[in-house]
Amino acid sequence: MSLKTALIQQKRSANPLLNISETIAEIRKATLAGAQLVLLQELHNSLYFCQVEATDCFDLAETIPGPSTERYSALAAELGIVLVLSLFEKRSSGLYHNTALVIENDGQIIGRYRKMHIPDDPGFYEKFYFTEGDLGFEPIQTSLGKLGVLVCWDQWFPEAARLMALAGAEILIYPTAIGWDPTDSPEEKNRQLEAWITVQRGHAIANGLPLLAINRCGVESSTDNRTQIEFWGNSFACGPQGEFLIQAGVEERTLFVDIDLKRSEQIRRIWPFLRDRRIDAYADLLKRFRD
Repeated sequence: MSLKTALIQQKRSANPLLNISETIAEIRKATLAGAQLVLLQELHNSLYFCQVEATDCFDLAETIPGPSTERYSALAAELGIVLVLSLFEKRSSGLYHNTALVIENDGQIIGRYRKMHIPDDPGFYEKFYFTEGDLGFEPIQTSLGKLGVLVCWDQWFPEAARLMALAGAEILIYPTAIGWDPTDSPEEKNRQLEAWITVQRGHAIANGLPLLAINRCGVESSTDNRTQIEFWGNSFACGPQGEFLIQAGVEERTLFVDIDLKRSEQIRRIWPFLRDRRIDAYADLLKRFRD
């Protein structure tokens, strides 16, 4: 089965309504080009607000179901596509998550994933905003296949990809918002970008699965204008041997890629990593560190 997929890489502004309008326009274009599965970047409705800790930013959160899910669900049903969203979820007063949603081609919300690994680094103060996910690493069954949806910081952890694979995911998907400090040297920027790409290609290889990473692009200032992040784009898709299928640069772009879902079976027959795992010897993985 070949699955026509669109990865929408965009710049964002301080106007959520404008961002949503631009995203909907790109989704429509992608569907006209034949996309069956459309993937959006992390927290696509707004600027990346986690550069600073500011309580006013909680006003960006919304319930699920809520205004965004109503809008995007109607669009998915109209266009007959499966759509992967990334929203700032308000679960209750004082309880928020960084949440990915999958909407089926009939407009129904058929699954959600709450980001499990939450960073707390300069420019990425996500622990101030998001509670760690509590839904585990469960793939979402759609009419197009079983999607292993993870979010950004999750992409550095091999355990997350492995658990999705063990639960039957057919594709690994990472909505992302990652970039450079503008003061980083060109050499440091290149090291970070190459590390990000390499670790994800490793997940694809180790699990024999195609992998899709959707990043934002452009330069965004913090709400207090004291910091900036230069989002590096470079959204990409790779196959189950880590082979590049397509990759963007730093510009706004919608990538189109045909995913061969049967190829994983072929690769896992010649590289049977799941067969040869020594599950009897992995107990120490449940420890924080071996002292």
